Formats: sequence, structure tokens, C-alpha cells
Amino acid sequence: MPTILITGGAGFIGANFVRYTAENRPEYTIRVLDALTYAGDRSNLTGVPGRVDLVHGDICDADLVNALVAESDTIVHFAAESHVDNSLDDPEPFLRTNVTGTFRLLEAVRRHDRRLHHISTDEVFGDLPLDSDARFTEQTRYDPSSPYSATKAASDLLVRAWVRSYGVRATLSNCANNYGPYQHVEKFIPRQVTNLLTGERPKLYGEGINVREWTHVDDHNAAVHLILDGGRIGETYLIGSGDERSNRQVLDLVLTLMDRPAGEYDHVGDRPGHDLRYANDSTKLRTELGWRPRYADLADGLAPTIDWYRTNGWWWTGPKEAAEARYRRQLAGR
Repeated sequence: MPTILITGGAGFIGANFVRYTAENRPEYTIRVLDALTYAGDRSNLTGVPGRVDLVHGDICDADLVNALVAESDTIVHFAAESHVDNSLDDPEPFLRTNVTGTFRLLEAVRRHDRRLHHISTDEVFGDLPLDSDARFTEQTRYDPSSPYSATKAASDLLVRAWVRSYGVRATLSNCANNYGPYQHVEKFIPRQVTNLLTGERPKLYGEGINVREWTHVDDHNAAVHLILDGGRIGETYLIGSGDERSNRQVLDLVLTLMDRPAGEYDHVGDRPGHDLRYANDSTKLRTELGWRPRYADLADGLAPTIDWYRTNGWWWTGPKEAAEARYRRQLAGR
């Protein structure tokens, strides 16, 4: 059986990728490398069917990464520091994990000639005007706005350079905002949902006019498997459902689905350098590989996501308290 190594596989998207792979691709033996920081947790893998080998380790540990890559056939690289607010507060962990960690992995992949897929974000492209129908494409120039997106842009460029210079067999994908089960409560949707579940008022940056394209994590991970199976080496594929909503519209939808009054939230100071709008043109993925999102409408995927948080308070209660304490410190420092 081929072995698939999933870096960051105990985090939000990575853990859902492990679940998706176990349920839909039983031909794989699954191994996970995760540092198990605050955003990665063993409990994210609870109940995954079959055996998952979880290795607690650092993506920057060259010897460990080399040994794991040597024993694998395919590597999917999710491991990253990923929260914009945290990158504004302390950029150094983002440089270490997102840049140095990707370099360590690329060197191991090059040494052992393994197949790699690199997971990235549409935030590397900067933002788009609010009053425009423009979308990011695979040819859009990079223009990152935060330490987080700058380090992800750097990691993308490293992968592309290793493909061209050393013949590494890699593909890349840049996805719009993901949502779904097991997403850390520091993120926008789970933060608002869990605020309502704990009797707190949701929080909205500024006027909530910033627009995001929302993709369910299962749709994202289905796309990654299509790219692994049929994507062209060296190519980048953009992933996005096509459903764009302002942050205020998303929060209004959360309130509606949770039977709460409209406008039941507080405005807080806006995030520095807050990108206006993200939207991906996923034509290449759809035409070349036949991808279609199951949850093309945010409401269809958001309702079961809310239900998951409602019935899994054991999973998020502790992290919720820590995340809200971080938010209070960050707001006080602005």
C-alpha cells in the first residue's frame, strides 16, 4: 500500500484531509507529521477509520523530515502557521514554519524523488476591489499584505523554484477561505458560532464589508486528491466555491441559521491592512480535472458546521478561552 505523509495533519484542514483520505481512498497508508501546537491536536483525529500513524515532530527538523519522506510515496504539505492576527502580533513563528519548514521538506523530497503537493492560500495575491467582478487566476502576481501571507508566498516560490531547478515533482493549490468541523475557534466562523453558543455577542471587524469566498473543507480536500491524481507537475490550481459574501453577510447568515435576531453583534476595531476582497477563478481546476463543489452555497455547508460545534463543546471549550484571551491582548495593543 502506498504511504501518504500529511504534514500538519492534526490541524483543521489537514485533519479533515486525513478523514477524507481514510474514508474515500483506502488504498493509502496514512502518516501524519504535526508539531501539535495550539492549532493542532490529537483529538482532531479521533474516530478516523483505520490506522493513522501520528508522529509528533517539527517540520523544521531536517533529520526527522528526511526519514519520514524516505518512507513515503506522496506528501501533502499543510503544515503552516496560518492566523493573520497572530502573524501581526509575532511574525517569527510564521517565518520559521512556513519558510524554513517548507525548505526542509523540499530538500527531503528532492533527495528521495517523492511526489509533493503544496497547500497554499489566495491571500498571497493581496486583495481585489470591492466594486469589481475580477478574480484571482493562476497568473495573478503576488502582493501579500500580512506577515502570514508573505511567508506563504515565499513558500510557494520555493516550491516553484525546486520544480524548475531540481525537477521536484510538485503541484500547488491556492484556496479561498475554508470552513467546516474542527476549525480552530480563533477563526471567523467558529468564533462567531461559539460566541453565540456561550452567550457572548459575536464580533465584527470594522463595518464587515470585507468579502471572502467560502469553500467547505471537504470540497477543498476533494480537489487536492484530484490534483494528486491528475494535476500536471509544476502547475498551480486555484480552488474556490464561487460563493462570495461579506463578513457581515456571513455573520447575518450565522444568526439566521441559529435563530438569533439580526444585528446581534458588536463592531470592533478593524484589523491593520485588512484585505478587501478575495475571489478565485477555479476554471482550470474545473475544466482540467472535473472538480465541482458539493457545497456551492455557503448555507448548505454552514448549517451542518454549526450543528457540529453545537454538539462538540468538549472539543472547543478550552481553546475558546485561550483564543479570546489572545484577542483581548491583541486589541489592547492596537
